[in-house]
Amino acid sequence: MSERGPLWLKGAPGSPYTRKMLSLLRYRHIPYEFLIGNQADTLGLPKPKVELLPTFYLPNAQGEIEAVVDSTPLIRRFEQEYAGREAVPVDPVLAFIDALLEDYADEWLTKAMFHYRWSHQADIDKAGRILPLWRNLGMNPEEHARWQQQFSERQIGRLYVVGSNATTAPVIEASYVRFLDLFEALLQQQPFLMGARPGASDFATFAQLTQLAKFDPTPMALALERAPRVCAWVDMVEDLSGHPAADDGWLEVAEVSERLGPLLAEVGRVYAPALLANAAALASGEPTWQALIDGLEWQQPTFPYQGKCLQALRSAYGELAGEDRRRVDAVLAGSGCEALFASV
Repeated sequence: MSERGPLWLKGAPGSPYTRKMLSLLRYRHIPYEFLIGNQADTLGLPKPKVELLPTFYLPNAQGEIEAVVDSTPLIRRFEQEYAGREAVPVDPVLAFIDALLEDYADEWLTKAMFHYRWSHQADIDKAGRILPLWRNLGMNPEEHARWQQQFSERQIGRLYVVGSNATTAPVIEASYVRFLDLFEALLQQQPFLMGARPGASDFATFAQLTQLAKFDPTPMALALERAPRVCAWVDMVEDLSGHPAADDGWLEVAEVSERLGPLLAEVGRVYAPALLANAAALASGEPTWQALIDGLEWQQPTFPYQGKCLQALRSAYGELAGEDRRRVDAVLAGSGCEALFASV
């Protein structure tokens, strides 16, 4: 495989981040080959340090193929390596807001996805039956039944990792419903978060909704009831290869507060306090963190990765030029998100 030949990526339909990158590649007209099951092993491709999906197989500085994961930096890498139909806005202010919303989708909306899938019986039953088959369609019925039980039990046992429990369930579910209502209203004004063309945040949001609005029965029913435009949007974003990418398609910065202000307030309401509490726990070496989120006590394991997410956002904020930073501050004022950057 040459650097400019089709990209190899390994993934699965039930992985939101796989769906994020597949949609992005289609939109950007980047050729790829999608490896499922054990195809990557059959090809003798290297394993990543951390087994995550999707996994891309890309040349390193020495030209050797290595396994690369983590969708956010991969999007930025592809922005540099492939010209045209970019997914990161040109304006630094809009690019920063895009990055913040991408992080919210990747790290907060995924809590709703995991919570619904492994907390409600109808969702457990469907996921337990289907997800193992995405790994191996040819498994026999006995093996399938064994995988269904083992996989479901393992995932249910990991709910604590995303902070899902009887106390936090109302917070997660109320936040999901508010998000549906906010996005449904926004789609009546513009087709994407970033305007008339999609940004990285659109692909991240789409990714979680492929599961929440299109696969898992409980959140899917809520989406259909409250936000039919959101359901239709997910179908459309699956393949945007024919969608135009006009230079003037980005949202005007002057419109950001009006159009995206309500969603940024939701980010500030639930995700910002989680990021700050996690960062404080990392700084003090605590294995878990606690915070009051939306009026209820939240507790979950401390994650170094989410600490890196906050640091990346703060670095991007710190790199903004004076006038651009003032414009970002004006957009974030009163949303609760400004607390993330108070010490920068």
